[in-house]
Amino acid sequence: MTKFSDLPLIEPIQRAVRAENYETPTPIQAQAIPHLLAGRDLLGCAQTGTGKTAAFALPILNRLATDRRRAGPQAARVLVLTPTRELATQIGDSFRTYGRHLGQSLAVIFGGVGQQPQVQALTRGVDILVATPGRLLDLIGQGHLRLDRLEVFVLDEADRMLDMGFIHDVRKILRLLPKQRQTLLFSATMPTDIARLADNILTDPVRVEVTPVSSTAERINQSVLFVNTANKRALLSEVLKNSEIRRALVFTRTKHGANRVAKQLGDIQVPADAIHGNKSQTARQRALEDFRSGRIRVLVATDIAARGIDIDGITHVINYDLPNVPESYVHRIGRTARAGTDGIAISFCDAEERAYLRDIEKLIRQQVPVIENHPFVAQGVALAAAPAAAPKSRDGGGERVENGAARSRGRPRRNRRR
Repeated sequence: MTKFSDLPLIEPIQRAVRAENYETPTPIQAQAIPHLLAGRDLLGCAQTGTGKTAAFALPILNRLATDRRRAGPQAARVLVLTPTRELATQIGDSFRTYGRHLGQSLAVIFGGVGQQPQVQALTRGVDILVATPGRLLDLIGQGHLRLDRLEVFVLDEADRMLDMGFIHDVRKILRLLPKQRQTLLFSATMPTDIARLADNILTDPVRVEVTPVSSTAERINQSVLFVNTANKRALLSEVLKNSEIRRALVFTRTKHGANRVAKQLGDIQVPADAIHGNKSQTARQRALEDFRSGRIRVLVATDIAARGIDIDGITHVINYDLPNVPESYVHRIGRTARAGTDGIAISFCDAEERAYLRDIEKLIRQQVPVIENHPFVAQGVALAAAPAAAPKSRDGGGERVENGAARSRGRPRRNRRR
């Protein structure tokens, strides 16, 4: 199957797909869509950026359009559960785009904003509901929503649900679903808890696995620059002098660090903004839109806030701080080189982050090339052999790292000889 036109989707969906200039399905779309159209449960091991939203949205829309039953008051036919507000919004936008000729109803609900418009949207019932766990349970508890008539349940980014501490909420929601339903579970990684959950909620599932988490996109040019902590700010300024960096996503380990880096960039006339868990939903959406439209050149983000960012045209990912969970590195750099384009990932590494680099290289099964011809190179970092404590937060006196996985991974690791 090499073209979307070969997929057994109804004509209004095919028309919407053509309008988006989709011609060739991605591997997960080609593998998943026929099985989902046949009503099978599915276990998808796939990261954001592999086309998984269309892989489940298109067959769901096809199902709803060919069976026009009503959801009923305060009910939904389809529930897509996702960990972040940004991802919920983007999934909702995708359903609207692909279903533009179908007239099906959609609601997107999440916390951080007033609930009244969301309650109103649910009053008559909706065909498709995209939600984050906390607000969903709040509205169910208040009697504004019931899930007993649900036909399709999608659990997206299941591993991030686990990392962010939502797994108990997910289990509460599962207990409210009818036994007879189609269930789809997507996860970039498959830790034991998620594998066990999949076994419990899926019935004879098709398994689709693309782009394993330990792999990195072939089109991403990776490099690492050794630098002393005190020189990271100056090095970032130097790197951003490159005019080829048209749209850069910069990662920091903490919320305070994201704010500080964005302010420092503004001070040197580099248009930038920060996105993290302490920002209001309005501020986060405004920063994303400014980044998407090109009004700002740099978006500074923490791991959790960036998980739902799916923006085309990101030319560079810069790891201002290396993540202390190696899988996060793969998720981060996967924000570039989308839709067949090339991308560049640049990482700064100070003496306390050497162990993190070692773990990343072990995961991706390759060494990250070192760039030595920059003005702030720290030779002592590259040659460091003495054991040292893994990095503590250097932003805000012990602030909790905004990465649920990091908090769950146990004791800090020690630096080792490379």
